[in-house]
Amino acid sequence: MPIKWILHWQPNPGTTVNSQILSEVSQCAESINGVKEGRWKSTLSFYKAMAREQTLANDFPRDFVGISLAEQPNKYFLVIRGQRLVVEAESSIQMIMEKLQSYKTRVALNFEGNQYQLGDFQLRVGKVVPMHSESLRGIVMEMEYLPISSWEKSHQIMGEFFDLWQEALSKRSLPGHFVHIEPNFAEYGLADQYSLQHTAVQYASITAQMIATSQSVQATRN
Repeated sequence: MPIKWILHWQPNPGTTVNSQILSEVSQCAESINGVKEGRWKSTLSFYKAMAREQTLANDFPRDFVGISLAEQPNKYFLVIRGQRLVVEAESSIQMIMEKLQSYKTRVALNFEGNQYQLGDFQLRVGKVVPMHSESLRGIVMEMEYLPISSWEKSHQIMGEFFDLWQEALSKRSLPGHFVHIEPNFAEYGLADQYSLQHTAVQYASITAQMIATSQSVQATRN
C-alpha cells in the first residue's frame, strides 16, 4: 500500500492550537492546488487494564492504544508501546473487550477533517478532538505518496514534498509548525513494505507526543 507520513502540529512556546490555525492549514492545502475529495475520520482510544489481581496485571499489558483507521474501519489495531507490539484484529474486538471488562477506555479521540489530492500525493488535514466533544486538542496531517510502498525508498521524495509544504505554510506566519517523528518500525517487527500497521504505530506515537506536549504546557502555566 502507499507510503504515509503522519505529522502533528507543534505550537510555538506559549501558544496553543486553535480552529483558526486548522482553517489556515486547510486553505494552504487548497492554495497549492489541492483538490478537496471529501471527509475522513479515524479514532484512537487509550485502554488501561482493570486487572484486580497483581498476578494478572503482570501477565497482561497495563495499557495499550486501540486505533480504527479511515481506510479500513472493519479492522482494529492494537498498539502495545511498552512491548513494541502491533496487532491487527476485527473491529468486533472492541465489543468483546467491553463485555469482558478487562480494559477500560481512559481517553478516546477522533481525528477528522478534509482530504486533498495533489497529483500523486494525498493530504488529509484533520483536527484532534475528544469523542463526544468539539474541544480542539491538536491538528494532524497525513501525507501519502501513492506510487511507492517502500519506506526507505520514499524518504527523499516525501522529504522534498514536506519541505515544499512547510515553505508554503510558512508564508502564513502561523505560531507553530508540523513535526514528523519517525518511529522505529523494526522494533515492532514491521518490514520495509508499508502497511496499515505502520500507520497505527505512527498514530500511537504522535498522540503520545501531543499529550506530552500538552502536559508540559500545562505544567509551565502552573
